[in-house]
Amino acid sequence: MSAPVMLSLRHDYAAPAARVFDAWLDPVQAARFLFATPEGEMVRAELDPRVGGSFLFVDRRADGDAEHHGRYVEIDRPHRLVFLFRGPGTAPDEWSRVAVDIVERGRGCTLTLTHEIPAQWADYAQPVRKGWTMILASLARILES
Repeated sequence: MSAPVMLSLRHDYAAPAARVFDAWLDPVQAARFLFATPEGEMVRAELDPRVGGSFLFVDRRADGDAEHHGRYVEIDRPHRLVFLFRGPGTAPDEWSRVAVDIVERGRGCTLTLTHEIPAQWADYAQPVRKGWTMILASLARILES
């Protein structure tokens, strides 16, 4: 079996770590940046933000509804969030692992996102990186508003 692909992205925010962390677990804020696309409409955002809880985001797009499922594995406010993730086109038992680590830096913070992609999805690493890059930039815009 091949090794998973590890993607790592980093983003600096001009907001405290707690505010950045909380945005990931607040349904109203999360629906504005997490898996939302400019061409789509977020029609569903359900979160049960506790270890063992789950989330579901549904972004209505021209080619149909894109469902993003997750299960929370670790929640250590405001430092670390880990969840299992399953995006559009994956089978119900095909989960990847995402870790979000946040470190306070002066008046802001640095977020590092690490996505462990199973080997069979290695060809999708670049689109996944692009998607997370868009998500982290969208989060910055929301925090500034």
